[in-house]
Amino acid sequence: MEKDKPGKKNPYDPVSEIAAQGPFPGIKKNVFVLGVVSFLQDVSSEMIYPLLPLFLAQVLGVSKAYIGLIEGTAETTASLMKIASGWLSDRLRKRKVLVFWGYFLSTIAKPFLALTTAGWQVLGLRFMDRLGKGVRTSPRDALIADSTPVATRGKSFGFHRAMDTLGAVFGPLIAFVLLPLFNNNYRPIFLLALIPTSLALLMIIFFVAEKRAVASGDVSLPKLSLRSFERKFKMLLLVIILFTLGNSSDAFLILRAQNVGVATVLIPIVWFMFNTVYSSVAFLGGALSDRIGRKRVVIMGFLVYSLVYLGFAFAFQPFHIWTLFAVYGIYYGLTDGVLRAFVV
Repeated sequence: MEKDKPGKKNPYDPVSEIAAQGPFPGIKKNVFVLGVVSFLQDVSSEMIYPLLPLFLAQVLGVSKAYIGLIEGTAETTASLMKIASGWLSDRLRKRKVLVFWGYFLSTIAKPFLALTTAGWQVLGLRFMDRLGKGVRTSPRDALIADSTPVATRGKSFGFHRAMDTLGAVFGPLIAFVLLPLFNNNYRPIFLLALIPTSLALLMIIFFVAEKRAVASGDVSLPKLSLRSFERKFKMLLLVIILFTLGNSSDAFLILRAQNVGVATVLIPIVWFMFNTVYSSVAFLGGALSDRIGRKRVVIMGFLVYSLVYLGFAFAFQPFHIWTLFAVYGIYYGLTDGVLRAFVV
């Protein structure tokens, strides 16, 4: 093995440091804390999301077209900011500050939903919430990678994803318990969602450590350009953009569920079931893509998506809705993680 020449300064490798260990073997403290943060944030978000379309339609009297505008704006904002924030964190060589501000934006947006009286106010708050998600996602993933040796990064990201999914399961269950307690009043639940997301913010402030890379002459700073990416990545990006433009919002599926006859109090349980199936299939989808290829699994997922939306068009019984949401979870499980791994 070739030794470093005297006087030559190597580029900083953040994983060469021995980071503080978390409570689980092989999971660094930063990774553990960020996992708990994601769990709390998803609990908060999923307490709100399955109820928000109903709140907009029933309480604020917002049209379905405007609900689509709100969700479309929110998701587009998050997607664009993930690219920009990843580039910015590499330029600044700082992760924690962007992670903090991303979670901060989402934290202050959630409780104000309880005070809204018009659709445009919800639009602004959803924009702020998803702006926060876009700002934090890429730097958070980079911070996890920076805090973890290469040999255990798969385990670290798997732990983080598991905590994220656990939050997505608990959130709807909490909403289900709270709805009858507040006589199907959505506003108190939106306010209570502030508790877990505030705890997440405090954990970032006090327990997440920055892992900043030191600049080196051998390491060039990234440029915000697609020129350096492979053709495969560019084609995948084009497919995702076209699919997103034609994609409907999950908010419409929730409204459809209620229109077909699913009781309001059971909507969170429908969403809980969807998240449970999604998380269960995600691992199998990833394993299947390793055997038969990412492209085939993604195509399978898109076919499932088409069948689900066709089914929603003809559904007329509540049990149809339950079945379709379960199958919809299969679509997410087949595509979400596999699309991330497609270009690797």
